[in-house]
Amino acid sequence: MVRLYDKGVWLLNGSEIVERAEEVTAKTGQSVSQEEAAKHTMAYEILDAHNTSGNMDRLQIKFDKLTSHDITFVGIIQTARASGLERFPIPYVLTNCHNSLCAVGGTINEDDHMFGLSCAKKYGGVYVPPHQAVIHQYAREMLTGGGKMILGSDSHTRYGALGTMAMGEGGPELVKQLLNKTYDIKMPQVVAIYLDGEPMKGVGPQDVALAIIGATFKNGYVNNKVMEFVGPGVAKLSADFRIGIDVMTTETTCLSSIWKTDEKIKEFYEIHGRVEDYKELNPGAVTYYDGMVYVNLSEIKPMIAMPFHPSNVYTIEEVNANLQDILNDVEKKALVSLDGAVEYSLQDKVVNGKLYVEQGIIAGCAGGGFENICAAADIIRGRYIGSDAFTFSVYPASTPIYMELMKNGVAADLMQAGTILKTAFCGPCFGAGDTPANNTFSIRHSTRNFPNREGSKLQNGQIASVALMDARSIAATAANKGFLTPATAVDVEYTGQKYYFDEKIYTNRVFDSKGEADSSVEIKFGPNIKDWPSMPVLAENLLLKVVSEIHDPVTTTDELIPSGETSSYRSNPLGLAEFALSRKDPAYVGRAKEVQKAQKAIEAGKCPLEVLGELKSVMAKVKEIYPEVGEGNLGVGSTIFAVKPGDGSAREQAASCQKVLGGWANIANEYATKRYRSNLINWGMLPFITEEDHEKLSFKNGDYIFVPDVRKAVEERVSEVKAYVVGAALKEITLKLGDMTEAEREIILKGCLINYYRG
Repeated sequence: MVRLYDKGVWLLNGSEIVERAEEVTAKTGQSVSQEEAAKHTMAYEILDAHNTSGNMDRLQIKFDKLTSHDITFVGIIQTARASGLERFPIPYVLTNCHNSLCAVGGTINEDDHMFGLSCAKKYGGVYVPPHQAVIHQYAREMLTGGGKMILGSDSHTRYGALGTMAMGEGGPELVKQLLNKTYDIKMPQVVAIYLDGEPMKGVGPQDVALAIIGATFKNGYVNNKVMEFVGPGVAKLSADFRIGIDVMTTETTCLSSIWKTDEKIKEFYEIHGRVEDYKELNPGAVTYYDGMVYVNLSEIKPMIAMPFHPSNVYTIEEVNANLQDILNDVEKKALVSLDGAVEYSLQDKVVNGKLYVEQGIIAGCAGGGFENICAAADIIRGRYIGSDAFTFSVYPASTPIYMELMKNGVAADLMQAGTILKTAFCGPCFGAGDTPANNTFSIRHSTRNFPNREGSKLQNGQIASVALMDARSIAATAANKGFLTPATAVDVEYTGQKYYFDEKIYTNRVFDSKGEADSSVEIKFGPNIKDWPSMPVLAENLLLKVVSEIHDPVTTTDELIPSGETSSYRSNPLGLAEFALSRKDPAYVGRAKEVQKAQKAIEAGKCPLEVLGELKSVMAKVKEIYPEVGEGNLGVGSTIFAVKPGDGSAREQAASCQKVLGGWANIANEYATKRYRSNLINWGMLPFITEEDHEKLSFKNGDYIFVPDVRKAVEERVSEVKAYVVGAALKEITLKLGDMTEAEREIILKGCLINYYRG
């Protein structure tokens, strides 16, 4: 079904896989080096066209367009304003698809929207009102273009199927683009995703995506690399099908994606009135890839990602055949994910030997596409979801899609079956919509199923389970009144409705400045919109207290700063920080604040030992070896340890909340994604790496770590630093900084990105 090559491969004429260079020479009659052939990838061509450094090993990228939604754009614009923003230099689209319900927090969510509209007018941007479209669907319909690059402040910024290389990053990376700076990275490796065969009837894009995620996530095969989709199987997939696979590639932890394009993608652009934005993309005649994932589409069956990660994949057939064993396995994995915070069992979901689920949802950037919803309607047409606990909700990804579903009768078919049809909204993907009841099981064609992401709160004893599935199998399960059913088990003829895009709703409702800024416009600030607090520069020496220690194999950004109800505070740095690690380590905020008192005392010219008494013995021990450390050359703050933090969302607040609470560093065995590490750096936090076994660390929660001459180490581009765990004696340890650009080092020295741009 899915095979990973253990080394780089050659691709001839976009179709023939060759594993050895000498075979390439024999078949082509020419000798081409790996280095030269690697330049023939589609990814290399696009990156080269957008690189401003003149050095393809060290890229400095300028993007064509930017996108954000209402959980991120306030903080981004506030940061840019504090750094000298005068106008948006490139098209910047502000969508409102996360806090669009405005259901909690008083006026503050709609206040954010009005802030966004006024900023679009003042700085020359585009404002998409609530309920019109989820961020990624609007980008597909209105922003993409062959060979272009888009940067978005949402991790699922993936438009490769349409020929656009897109990347999801934390807000500070968008700030850099708004200030005419660049996105600086090493040239990423490029891995071919070779699609062969053709999906069987009933298999959808989520099934293919889950199969790829299951094969690549845990081994990091495509981590921070570009996935390049090639092979004869691509032509067998519709544009919507490709888009559905593409958006889920985020869950592999890849950096970006790009696909070969053809007449079906050209037709997509024609339908949307933008045929001039189409560009045919293909790899070169002789192309070298750093790896290859071979996918036989014909062998993929309906899949399910069981709680609590998209990589926890099985075939639905396998789950139904080995139900008890698989449920037991999920429960064992939950012991790690949930830290034993709640009683967790799925045994009550087995009814007469079948798995019963209480909720089905098709939503967002992954599930809410036209073809997914039409296929679901074909399956459930003439059937009923029943009157028991099972509920079924469908969220079209944009109003134009919704309008067409109304016109072609699909909406009526769904609603007659008992489906609730809702507006474009990302809530089910992050815990702010269709939150299930305690101990219930939800199946969703959405992007993530991390613990807590559906809205449950472990600290309150609340837990629900989410499994990811394709819209087709969700509809089959709905037609079976909640009993898990693969779409391949349903006898149905898919009608294959044609899509007609009507742009009028956007023309009449979306504010588009056409790039014209109006400096006379006053920005509308609601009472919850707060400026970033001042942040100190990096001191010569650091004293760090470990205030949280997380030994899970992977820590998601949802666990670092919860989604859901906290989204109302995303425009209030201090208010949001109160929720940091609240679902993983509820004592974290109090511990961090206690340590922060010392740093605030230093900044006020007072003695930190007077406000944090435990420092007296710690500093006494430090001064035995470093007597000169103290007043004027010491910073005091907190740090956390996590084995592999940062999987999931691009949200910068996973890092900025720690900084606001006095965090100076993270310590990890590795970072799950580039974007989380970048977020740490952009907020002036040191991204330390320790190679110690996480179960045998030299330090533990509550310990102090002294890092001498840390500022000098950053200035002198040192890759690792000497540090000491302060106990009865100073125990030396090594912390690695890893590779950083000159700009990243300067950002850390100045304390954060805002300070860096202020000069």
